[in-house]
Amino acid sequence: MKRKKKGLRIVLIAVLCLLFLLGLGPNAVMLLHARSRILTPEELDTGDWDCILVLGAGLQPDGSPSLMLRERIDMGIRLYGSGAAPKLLMSGDHGRADHDEVNAMKDAALAAGIPSEDVFMDHAGFSTYDSLYRAEAIFGAERLLIVTQSYHLPRALYIASRLGLEAVGIPCDTRRYAGQLHRDIRELLARDKDFFQCVFLPEPTYLGESIPLTGSGDATNDRA
Repeated sequence: MKRKKKGLRIVLIAVLCLLFLLGLGPNAVMLLHARSRILTPEELDTGDWDCILVLGAGLQPDGSPSLMLRERIDMGIRLYGSGAAPKLLMSGDHGRADHDEVNAMKDAALAAGIPSEDVFMDHAGFSTYDSLYRAEAIFGAERLLIVTQSYHLPRALYIASRLGLEAVGIPCDTRRYAGQLHRDIRELLARDKDFFQCVFLPEPTYLGESIPLTGSGDATNDRA
């Protein structure tokens, strides 16, 4: 009986160790992968990039960009203004008429003086994975700059690499927001999920017709 209990304890410890490694392993891989791929705007070589991909981050109750999203938009505008890339690709959640991240993002870019034809909207960027998959499959991006907060960049860059994209991440952290611990914990779990998703590379929630970045961003407009 004692040997049986000892054997069960060993099996339990082994299972717990395996689960621990499965949880931390993907995080370690993504963090190491991103180390040389996260640059400040000053470090960035403004080379032949196809677009600046700005990832969605929620809205205020009045439909304007959340503070975190506003940081991302502002960095995207800054990079465009420096000549880092000729197009902005605003990718976010527009799954409901009353939740429209991408038009709020484009409106901010237009208010900053960026021509409408240079601002594309991905209305079906429901997740980081979907946004990156669609950046290549729908918009034809091959080399892109990804703009989001630092905690989010390792996962985005890893997904981009697994999809065959050449990408550099540009962080846009100007402050620390309330609830960051919760976001950090959620990101740990999201990295595990996307690590295994990148093994199989399923299609995103929606695909659709090609809208090449070499054309006009007005092709993505959905308002009169």
